[in-house]
Amino acid sequence: MRVSRIQAEENRRTVIDVSSRLFRERGFDGIGLNELMKGAGLTQGGFYKQFESKDDLIVEASAKALEKGMANWSGVVGKAARKPFRALVHFYLSRQHRQETSIGCALAALAPEASRRSPALRQAFEAGINRHLDLLDELVPADPGGNTRDRSIAALSTMVGALVLSRAVDDEQLSNRFLQAAAESLLADESESPAPH
Repeated sequence: MRVSRIQAEENRRTVIDVSSRLFRERGFDGIGLNELMKGAGLTQGGFYKQFESKDDLIVEASAKALEKGMANWSGVVGKAARKPFRALVHFYLSRQHRQETSIGCALAALAPEASRRSPALRQAFEAGINRHLDLLDELVPADPGGNTRDRSIAALSTMVGALVLSRAVDDEQLSNRFLQAAAESLLADESESPAPH
């Protein structure tokens, strides 16, 4: 049965959305095309009508995941009447975010894998990283005479690294300490003691 152009585009969006979640949860090699298409409610036969290859899907799904991550960050910052950087740090370095692998940060879930993939994927990650840094440039505490971008890079590196390490260990106490120590380091200039939740 032939599907309409509109339905084909909707199917394509569905596959990208589902893949962006499943790749974050299982990694690029942790799930095959059959499972991806099944997760989208479609058959594998239609895959190559929509995408050139699994690598093509990986790039598009990763770009979508990075875009959703930025939307999450913007939402947190937009709701923070005061101290938006603090709100973002608490959101990102929370136990809840640590548990949300399929809908959480694509940088923490997939950047290590992206480094070993195609130039197109690394370019998608570079663009996503730069968008995250642009937002952080507006939020990080001022450093007289310092470089705002360097502070943003340090903040992003600390946040992503702490989340990756907190997910990599079974010891709940150690996992929580990664999140707490990173938050304390990032918010050291503020008088109020951080307490991620």
